[in-house]
Amino acid sequence: MAENMSLAIDPRSGFCRSNSTFYSKRKPIPLPKNHSLDVTTFISARAHHGKVAFIDAATGRHLTFSELWRAVDSVATCLSDMGIRKGHVVLLLSPNSIFFPIVCLSVMSLGAIITTTNPLNTANEIGKQVADSKPVLAFTIPQLLPKLAGSTIPIVLLEDHVSSQAGEAKIVTTLHQMMKREPSGSRVRDRVNQDDTATLLYSSGTTGASKGVVSSHRNLIGMVQTVINRFSIEVGEKFICTVPMFHIYGLVAFATGLLASGSTVIVLSKFEMHDMLSTIEKYRATYLPLVPPILVAMVNAADQIRKKYDLSSLHSALSGGAPLSKEVIEGFLEKYPNVKILQGYGLTESTGIGASTDSLEESRKYGTAGMLSPSMEAKVVDPESGKALNVNQTGELWLRGPSVMKGYFSNPEATTSTLDSDGWLRTGDLCYIDEDGFIFIVDRLKELIKYKGYQVPPAELEALLLSHPEILDAAVIPFPDREVGQFPMAYVVRKPGSNLSETGVMDFVGRQVAPYKRIRKVAFVASIPKNPSGKILRKDLIKLATSKL
Repeated sequence: MAENMSLAIDPRSGFCRSNSTFYSKRKPIPLPKNHSLDVTTFISARAHHGKVAFIDAATGRHLTFSELWRAVDSVATCLSDMGIRKGHVVLLLSPNSIFFPIVCLSVMSLGAIITTTNPLNTANEIGKQVADSKPVLAFTIPQLLPKLAGSTIPIVLLEDHVSSQAGEAKIVTTLHQMMKREPSGSRVRDRVNQDDTATLLYSSGTTGASKGVVSSHRNLIGMVQTVINRFSIEVGEKFICTVPMFHIYGLVAFATGLLASGSTVIVLSKFEMHDMLSTIEKYRATYLPLVPPILVAMVNAADQIRKKYDLSSLHSALSGGAPLSKEVIEGFLEKYPNVKILQGYGLTESTGIGASTDSLEESRKYGTAGMLSPSMEAKVVDPESGKALNVNQTGELWLRGPSVMKGYFSNPEATTSTLDSDGWLRTGDLCYIDEDGFIFIVDRLKELIKYKGYQVPPAELEALLLSHPEILDAAVIPFPDREVGQFPMAYVVRKPGSNLSETGVMDFVGRQVAPYKRIRKVAFVASIPKNPSGKILRKDLIKLATSKL
């Protein structure tokens, strides 16, 4: 940050007039000087006094830090013996479990690349990711084997019992067998650099079909540093992992980042309100990370919840995915006066890091995504003219910093349209930054629908609808909803003579996509509004849909 010293940066907003850049007001994070460093080694080398790393909420089984690192060593030894090398891609298809991090950390320690996918995705959706990323090995659970049925990838099972689901699958061993292996100091280890690729997570990106986001070891190390510095974590902190580990939020915080602090992560295999609350009570959890819909549900049912569960151990709720309104924040604080709310903003493309509120006082700047994360820079750019804007002016948020991705996997066009030559990431979010350096996200330039924090690209659903024999034209828009944020709504033009019904449309799509992508509302129209170049005028349709609210 030495070059910043010579710049005149406004201490209040972080804005520098001479280059129209906003600089983070947080203390910069030191990145390790050693270039030959993988994120697994970086995390395992950090000193702390923590004892238990992971607890399985359902079974009570736990892994101490020493058991965890021994398991990572054993599994890495086996992977190395299987011929897994630097640059190879390994697929992990699994719900949350205490074994999820072992797989990720072992794979990355060898310089191989981990790619994760949503267990709710259909076999077809997973097949597309497999075809794109070409994994040489897959880890999964017996129940999910049918979703890999079409592929010839060798499979390691995360559970010992092989069920009748195996069918044609090429099962080579189980994770438990690998964990029993004596770790070998002499295993073949390629030299891993901070610039090498560590993860390949699929995101809908700024447009269209999902793309593989290439994140380096340096990106993840920067993220780990940010996570640890953000929470001045005392020994004995216990985090409930309610969010999916296959998603950037879950992967960076629970499968990797928090381990460096010595905290305990209590893992729920899937989110269920009662399980979450009874787990907080049973294990005396202190931090509760969640997405806004869960927070809203906790406010709405607060009286029953407080009668039934003892949540007195909880001191912080961490929300990510969408900014919280004043009503939600104050409603939550009124019902749970001993719990402070912290918020975070990030993208898969920025390794889950971007901005955050790090105190209750900051969260009370209602509607903010927070202040820039340490070492992060931002520009607010006019989407029409490309000009960088000033404080309190609205434009597209551009981010640059140690956690910004290397690019999209074998997709140079998508990469150049999202990352410029100076390393600026165009987020596709419209925002302004106020005179105190707080970011306010106003709208999305992107057309993604955010359903409970999941991203749903309208283009994918439109393509599906157009494959229906009775549909002439279709458009999909985000429809606002208090419970889930937004859900997909379809505008459909039927072919002459067709009397296709709303349920007919919803069922047709529902059979072919993951539950969060389902269409939940349909309107039949005579034509879809489009601009001269044929682009759907989604804004007009959104106006039409919401004018009746």
